[in-house]
Amino acid sequence: MSAEASSSSFITVEQKLATAKQKKETADQAFKLGNVKDALRSYHEALMYLLGLDKNALASMGMAPQPPSSTDAKDGKAKEKTEVDEIVEKIYANMSACHLKNENWKRAVEAADKALAKNENNTKALFRKGKALGELGFYEKAVKVLEDLKTKSPGEAASVDAELARLKAIDDERERAHRKKMKGFLSKDKAKTAFIEEIP
Repeated sequence: MSAEASSSSFITVEQKLATAKQKKETADQAFKLGNVKDALRSYHEALMYLLGLDKNALASMGMAPQPPSSTDAKDGKAKEKTEVDEIVEKIYANMSACHLKNENWKRAVEAADKALAKNENNTKALFRKGKALGELGFYEKAVKVLEDLKTKSPGEAASVDAELARLKAIDDERERAHRKKMKGFLSKDKAKTAFIEEIP
């Protein structure tokens, strides 16, 4: 293979970034149209272009990491973020929304966690994680995540309270069903014992 042929097949960092942005935009549009499967595919393809990008290469393009926000600096969690980090965070948060639509709760939590690894203050990812945890039956964990969201973003209190009420109703119904099942189980056991005692 000639040097010219190999260099023409090489994709530059700029091209990867542009392609990833295009894939993300395609995914966003697919999600808005209700085509969750195509949205997930495009988000995944965008991630494939973004996750391998070298931060040094980004710096050479003039995309140096942004200084940490004032809230991160106060917490002592100063972490430099690049444009790629921000896009990846948004993609994972959006993938979490797709998984919620598909009622794939475990994957929704996983995607939200990945978004939160990039930015622990991502309110959309926190909300989606809390909702998915509640649907999985982890009511206490869901409450903790959603209460954390309320403290981080008081403006979201109304939607968080509505979700907490919805999850509480689901949890109460699960608890009722569990008690009914156990009550029936224990009743059968007592009846069997009484029957055995009556046999001469």
